[in-house]
Amino acid sequence: MGAGPGPAASPPRHNLPGSGAAWALLLVGLALLTALLVDRHMRQLQLSPPLLLATLASAVVCGLGIPLLRRLRMGQTVRVDGPRSHQRKSGTPTMAGLLLVPCGVVLGGWVDAGDGRLLLLAATGLGFMTIGGLDDWQSLQHKKNQGLRASAKLLLQGLVAVVFLAKATQQGWLPTQVSFPFGGVLELGPLIWPLGLWTFLSESNATNLTDGLDGLAAGCGAIILLGMAIQLMVRGSNGDPALAGFAAAMAGAYLGFLMHNRRPAKAFMGDTGSLALGGILAGLALLSDSLWALLIMGVVPMAESLSVVLQVGWFKLSRCWWGQPRRLLRMAPLHHHFELSGYSEVTVVVGFWLAAVASVALGLLLLAG
Repeated sequence: MGAGPGPAASPPRHNLPGSGAAWALLLVGLALLTALLVDRHMRQLQLSPPLLLATLASAVVCGLGIPLLRRLRMGQTVRVDGPRSHQRKSGTPTMAGLLLVPCGVVLGGWVDAGDGRLLLLAATGLGFMTIGGLDDWQSLQHKKNQGLRASAKLLLQGLVAVVFLAKATQQGWLPTQVSFPFGGVLELGPLIWPLGLWTFLSESNATNLTDGLDGLAAGCGAIILLGMAIQLMVRGSNGDPALAGFAAAMAGAYLGFLMHNRRPAKAFMGDTGSLALGGILAGLALLSDSLWALLIMGVVPMAESLSVVLQVGWFKLSRCWWGQPRRLLRMAPLHHHFELSGYSEVTVVVGFWLAAVASVALGLLLLAG
């Protein structure tokens, strides 16, 4: 909201014990344990192998690739109107999504190489990754935190989404109904297309807005992906092990990257990784009739996106009503509000991880009802 140096954060008054690395390792361990428990309950190894392999592959590939990004001078330019404490992050290599996303889609496709839906998901994820890459590259070229124009970015996202919807419809892979908890079903027919397009645009931009603190988007994204994978395994005859395995592999890819992205981050995924995350979540939800599940489990990205809409809307309305703009939050997206309120970066990130875990747990409880 405005140019010039960003506001200074209050000295951290709320600081969780432990380092960013310790919390990241705990999250990875809990994710792997959860996948193993679900596999044991279902009596099949469907989630833990792709999750573990993708985590290891992504951690290794990112570890080898990040020094290359640094040598190529892929240094992030931090927004000038963000918190002043973030200026020290300037120069950290970005576009690490180019490293982690292929790990996830390759190992996710390997879950069932004969399932064309997984190839479509992989292509969609790579498509959104490419759009994010163009955006990141423009930012690097201009040496400021501003890449593609918003209209151009939305147009490209919409094109990839339409290709996905067209292919899924042609192959009969796209359900035309939305299933709700407790057995409710809403038949949409052709209206699934505009809903699908909205899902792609809103989800990819919401995950993009979530990528603002070290480990925030990677951790929350992995939690939501694993939650989607679990619900696809445990919902009985309506389950989908192939899509569940793909989701688990993508969760592993973001967990592997988290080993390098936890505070202090050695690299950022950039729009390259965050747009791909949202695109894959949207595609998974559409192919598996899990839009309601994504709505519940994806509360954190949704709250981040809503915080920006409310902040901008109130800023403009208050200027019209009172002649002086006012803010609802200290800064949007929401994670910056907490950071500027005196919470340390690690505290904010772990708090958002816990919110994501809670939303996933709520989603699983409702869908099991």
